[in-house]
Amino acid sequence: MEISNESGSKKPKRLTSVVWNHFERVRKADICYSVCVHCNKKLSASSNSGTTHLRNHLMRCLKRSNFDVSQLLAAKRRKKDTPSSLANSNFDEGQRKEEYMKPTVIKFEQEQKKDEIISFASSKFDQERSQFDLARMIILHGYPLSMAEHVGFKVFAKNLQPMFEVVPNSVVELSCLDIYGREKQKVFDIVNKLQSRINLSIEMWSSPENSEYLCLAAHYIDEDWTLQRKILNFVTLDSSHTEDLLSEVIIKCLDEWDIDCKLFSLTFDDCSTDDDIIIRIKEQISQKRPLLSNGQLYDIRSATHLLNSIIQDAMEALRDVIQKIRGSIRYVRTSQVTQGKFNEVARHAGINCQKALVLDFPTRWNSTYVMLETALEYKGAFSAMQGQDPTYTSALTDIEWKQLSSVTTYLKLLVEITNLFSGNKSPTANIYFPEICDVHIQLIEWCKSSDDFLSSIALKMKAKFDRYWRKCSLALAVAAILDPRFKMKLVEYYYSQIYGSNALNSIKEVSDGIRELFKAYSTGSNMVDQGSALLGSSLPSTINDSRDRLKGFDKFIHETSECQSRTSDLDKYLEEPVFPRTSDFNILNWWKVHMPRYPILSMMARDVLGTPMSIFEPESAFSTGGRVLDPSRSLLNPDTRQALICTQDWLLAESGDLKSSSSHTSLPLVIESS
Repeated sequence: MEISNESGSKKPKRLTSVVWNHFERVRKADICYSVCVHCNKKLSASSNSGTTHLRNHLMRCLKRSNFDVSQLLAAKRRKKDTPSSLANSNFDEGQRKEEYMKPTVIKFEQEQKKDEIISFASSKFDQERSQFDLARMIILHGYPLSMAEHVGFKVFAKNLQPMFEVVPNSVVELSCLDIYGREKQKVFDIVNKLQSRINLSIEMWSSPENSEYLCLAAHYIDEDWTLQRKILNFVTLDSSHTEDLLSEVIIKCLDEWDIDCKLFSLTFDDCSTDDDIIIRIKEQISQKRPLLSNGQLYDIRSATHLLNSIIQDAMEALRDVIQKIRGSIRYVRTSQVTQGKFNEVARHAGINCQKALVLDFPTRWNSTYVMLETALEYKGAFSAMQGQDPTYTSALTDIEWKQLSSVTTYLKLLVEITNLFSGNKSPTANIYFPEICDVHIQLIEWCKSSDDFLSSIALKMKAKFDRYWRKCSLALAVAAILDPRFKMKLVEYYYSQIYGSNALNSIKEVSDGIRELFKAYSTGSNMVDQGSALLGSSLPSTINDSRDRLKGFDKFIHETSECQSRTSDLDKYLEEPVFPRTSDFNILNWWKVHMPRYPILSMMARDVLGTPMSIFEPESAFSTGGRVLDPSRSLLNPDTRQALICTQDWLLAESGDLKSSSSHTSLPLVIESS
């Protein structure tokens, strides 16, 4: 493009910069200026002004059509300027608020490709799509909504894609709510199309501001026999939500998702949850469908929280001893001289322990256990230090060392079991029975101790355990029976040790319980009237036509089959030999393969094995505090908070690479209380 000089005294100057493709140079009298062909804005075009300001204008011109800016960027990189910084960033610090893009409805692509790449040359820039990606990123990684207004993010976004207009966090919030609505519909369709039932876990959360929340999550085994977990609600409780009204909150959530008739079990995180809450929920559900055996399998309490609770009893009994151990370790670590003296004493005492003395985190009881276990290895050195160093005042007495040794033996078993539960990537219900039975047997033995100190601790622990056992033993046993490696044999093995001469009666109760459960499934799968199915659920019908003229035929088949005394799935399963125990055994794969052989029993197994016998995050399994919400979430309004937490859970499960859908990985928005 050439611009002629009005005077004609000089040769026209050739304008070589690509920016002149978007500006018209105008000269009036002695003033020379350039006009943007897109927005008609006038900028200086004097010979000493250069083109940098013109290029910057093009980067943020709202009326500019979508064009290839690669030449502009390439030209800029050839400059000898330093890389972009806060001082020379490309976004306009004085940009008016009115220029912010107004909220828009995000258009979702149903079949969005994960590896889709948007390039300047081959694809048009999409502001709405980029705005959607920003909101999705904030949800997925738990970033604060205000991130979009951070100066650092603005600089990054402008340098990465100059055409992207950064929007305020209020617009991002609307985008997040829109994503939540769409993802919620997907989850609603999934849970309502399930052929299996839903197990619901109920957890209590808090915030640094002492607010309380109720987290409800659905647990189920899908059609591909994969254990799934999806958060359904994260309800903010206000002062009006007393314990009497908690049942109403839960029932309202069930109605919202339309799963009250698909419910199989409820699992509460606290073993001390008021029984009245369960009773009210059961009464509400039973109005639609009768409950089997008065809902014996309905009320489940978290096994991990039980272990946590009884461990706190042991820690409380050792409180003074634990303080002395902490004081002893602090003393040894006061200086290199003291540490060297202690090491020398340990060598003379014949201690070859390679473990280092470390202080615990008081809110992590497994770290306290490691501290105590290590201190016991250095018992001889601490005792010798007491006689050699008069400034050492945290020494334990012989009785305290004996108490510490005995209680640590108790804790070792509980640590191993908690590690097993928290480390299992697919915590199906069958894994809990043998471990809980081991705890039961050990508690019986500990209560018989002749040491009053130890027996008093054991009795307190066993009182809590017995309350849990009365509620959950049948559900635990039924899940174990549906493990082909165990069947009834494992129940007979453990109950003979737990109940002694009364074992036969207890074994019969379990046998009757699983047969009654199977009868409900068998009846529900053959009868058109499926109202007797377990826990208010109706088994799916293979024929959905309400005008099916052969409905009575199903009842006829059921009745004639009973007359023929045909062996049931359950009898056939129990009569066959147990499956060999191998380290790589996968119970869900086993049932998936054997589903054609046990069509009714496999339906029952899918619901039972999907029951969450424990509620925990792997990182919080050893925590003495409750689950506390991150401040960036606790300060949001309730609707936005629920949207972000639920959608994050759904997106993480969908992505697969960040969180396994069958695991209980902690969300990044979680912190632990102290």
